[in-house]
Amino acid sequence: MKRCFLILACIVLVGCERPVFEVVGGSGVTASDLKDRWLVINYWATWCGPCITEIPEFNEIHHDARSDLIVLGVNFDAPSDPSMQLADLEKMKIEFPVVIQDPAGQFGYEVPSVLPTTVIVRPDGGIAAKLVGPQTKASVMQVLEAS
Repeated sequence: MKRCFLILACIVLVGCERPVFEVVGGSGVTASDLKDRWLVINYWATWCGPCITEIPEFNEIHHDARSDLIVLGVNFDAPSDPSMQLADLEKMKIEFPVVIQDPAGQFGYEVPSVLPTTVIVRPDGGIAAKLVGPQTKASVMQVLEAS
């Protein structure tokens, strides 16, 4: 019986992959989620008017996304209280995953000082573009098609 339990535990653990990024209200983004995919990272804040304007564009990219594309958000104010994090997502009507840890260190770029800012990361981890100011689905897709 003990041996069966150990075998079952090993099978379960092999199937679990530790997240690279924890997601507000979710299980996280894993390395296999990111493999061979473009990453569109949108920095926003609840007090940023242009951020509010562009969020529907990123929701659309998220829902209409190609299979090789992931949209992630970063709450610039980074509240530590989980209920505040979820409240901010509701207020902004964000439908794409929002990470808890800033991915800037992971990909080697500076944390933006102007909002909104969108960073587009190639599947190989290199930075394709850093777009400052409000974006549209067309402006983001243009960068992806040009790279």
